[in-house]
Amino acid sequence: MKKYVRGLAIVGAVTLAVAACGSKPAEDSASGGANKDFKACMVSDSGGFDDKSFNQTSYAGLQAAVKEKGLTEVKAESKSDNDYPTNMTAMVQAGCKIIISVGFKLEDATDKAAQANPDIKFAIVDSAPAKPIANVKPLGFNTAQSSFQAGYLAAAMSKSGKVGTFGGIKIPPVTIFMDGFAEGVRHYNKQKSKNVQVLGWDDAKQSGLFTGDFEDKAKGQNTAQNLITQGADIIFPVAGPAGLGGLQAAKASNGKVNAIWVDTDGCESAAEYCSVLITSVKKGMDVAVQDAITSVVDNKFDNSQFIGTLENGGTSLAPFHEFDSLVSAELKAELEQLKADIVSGKITIASKAQPKAS
Repeated sequence: MKKYVRGLAIVGAVTLAVAACGSKPAEDSASGGANKDFKACMVSDSGGFDDKSFNQTSYAGLQAAVKEKGLTEVKAESKSDNDYPTNMTAMVQAGCKIIISVGFKLEDATDKAAQANPDIKFAIVDSAPAKPIANVKPLGFNTAQSSFQAGYLAAAMSKSGKVGTFGGIKIPPVTIFMDGFAEGVRHYNKQKSKNVQVLGWDDAKQSGLFTGDFEDKAKGQNTAQNLITQGADIIFPVAGPAGLGGLQAAKASNGKVNAIWVDTDGCESAAEYCSVLITSVKKGMDVAVQDAITSVVDNKFDNSQFIGTLENGGTSLAPFHEFDSLVSAELKAELEQLKADIVSGKITIASKAQPKAS
């Protein structure tokens, strides 16, 4: 059975067809790029490059680097977890100079490929080797910080006094959002003497609602509907494409339920749901990926871990778009003060899922 790696026809694009046996992929490279012999490569997780979230944002960074430096692009879209080793091998065999692995679940395949191919540079989003590897740059994001703001905002905007969240798979890059969200709600309650409840996640017990994957939109919609039935009027899905089902549930409520998206500005990546999106917790994977690639082109690569924070702009709240007039000036000021207090250390976030500097 054959697996296919789909390329996008942009500057220096490459289309690959990868056989399951790991045969050398066929290449069809466009000419004219300043560094067309430099292959910048990416392997998605099983969510795919059009997930309107995690993979899509990372891929935008690859596209930006290719355009900026005139490189050749190679990408492998994983359909399941079983594809990771095969796709990683295909990238190695394609002659890639740097391979970007999108996601925690590619950690094992990335570590093995990097150790076997020390002349190739690697970067991995949302993961870091247990021990540093000379040719692997970890790209981490402390989204607990901006999710803290999102939780505070949700608590302030809720009319029912209940907000809800759910994840795709229970892994640190998912629970870090849910932790920050819950802590932000708790901070709002403390500051305002309120009792807004968080449904779907208990950060103290580290237990809550998960769809079990990042692909099944029906599961996401059903999970969100479960939260809505319990009274939640703001939903915070952290589940990639499955989370789009949560937005569908919010949109079907006819104005009773709204949502906050993750990874990208949802009003840009999933514009059909902008009418229910108060904001999004942005994760600057595009810029981090672009910087990792250009560092190799410019011979400035290092394996020190990048951690995106509120301070360096690696994570942030997106604009309020259609909700801008509904978020009071006072609340906007409070969100800015939260950011300042998190950056200064006045507010500390407890989530154990936060990336630690290596």
